[in-house]
Amino acid sequence: MSYPYSRTLSVYGGAGGRGTRISSSPSSPRAFDLADGLDPCVDEKATMQNLNNRLASYLEKVHSLEKANAELEQKIREWYENRPDVTFDHTIFQDTIKDLRNKIQLASQDNATLILAADNAKLAADDFKLKYENELAMRRATEADTANLRKLLDEFSLRRSDLEIQIETLKEELIILKRNHEEEMSLASAEAGGQVNVCVDAAPSMDLNQAMTEIRQHYEAVTEKNRQELESWYETKIATVQQEVVTQNEDLQNSRTELKELKNTSQRLQIELQTHQSMRSALDGELEETQARYGDQLARLQVTVTSLEDQLSQFHANIGNNKREYEMLLDIKTRLEHEIAEYRRLLDGDDR
Repeated sequence: MSYPYSRTLSVYGGAGGRGTRISSSPSSPRAFDLADGLDPCVDEKATMQNLNNRLASYLEKVHSLEKANAELEQKIREWYENRPDVTFDHTIFQDTIKDLRNKIQLASQDNATLILAADNAKLAADDFKLKYENELAMRRATEADTANLRKLLDEFSLRRSDLEIQIETLKEELIILKRNHEEEMSLASAEAGGQVNVCVDAAPSMDLNQAMTEIRQHYEAVTEKNRQELESWYETKIATVQQEVVTQNEDLQNSRTELKELKNTSQRLQIELQTHQSMRSALDGELEETQARYGDQLARLQVTVTSLEDQLSQFHANIGNNKREYEMLLDIKTRLEHEIAEYRRLLDGDDR
């Protein structure tokens, strides 16, 4: 095929297809004539020139995107190199959290132990309080019995005094009766002194003296018997009361001793209970403070981890976007290289 004029076409490309372009240069500087416009080869070459220009723009865009991608990868590498201490290994935090959980568990166990000890001490204190109340009731009952016995002793003393007064009164009446009897006997003897029949009058006098003696002896015997019975009953009653008083005093002394021991035990348990309660309050405060402190630290670490994870996700998203864009451009580049190869084949065929 002959053309009105000859045109030299060249195709060259850089490494990897970069800088690839198609250029054409006229072999002679003559002007365009009508035959060139009517020749179909000229239209084909113009189309190829247009495609060559489009290919050059695509390759330039691919080159710029590859350069931007390389710069972004360099920035990512520099960012990782400048932050070597930023790692996403949470094992150190897991160890800290595990240690804190163990401490919290131990504190909870100690707290439960203290609560159990406090409850046991409270139950023991309630038991001792109940025993104290029972002993106090027994003591009051014993004191009431002692007071009643003392009242009974006072009544017996008053009765004894009354009986002694009655005995003295009877003795005085007996003395008065004896005196009256002697006076009557003296008067009777004086009146009977002038009579003749002395023997007849003397016999009744002897009978009266004997009767008075018998009466006196009878009253004295009855009085002595009553006195002895009263003294025997009184001594027996006093001995019984004294024995009961001694027994009650011993029981009272034992109750007082046991009550004193119970008071000492109750005071000791109260002191131990207050100590355990103070220790429990201190441990509760320390536990709350520890939980608050480590909770704040954990919250700050969680915020830091979340921020770093967000940054990492953003970087991964950017890398993914750049990768997809790079793959898309690489696909376009591959297709363009195939087209360039096809154009080169066509141009080489035209030159032949």
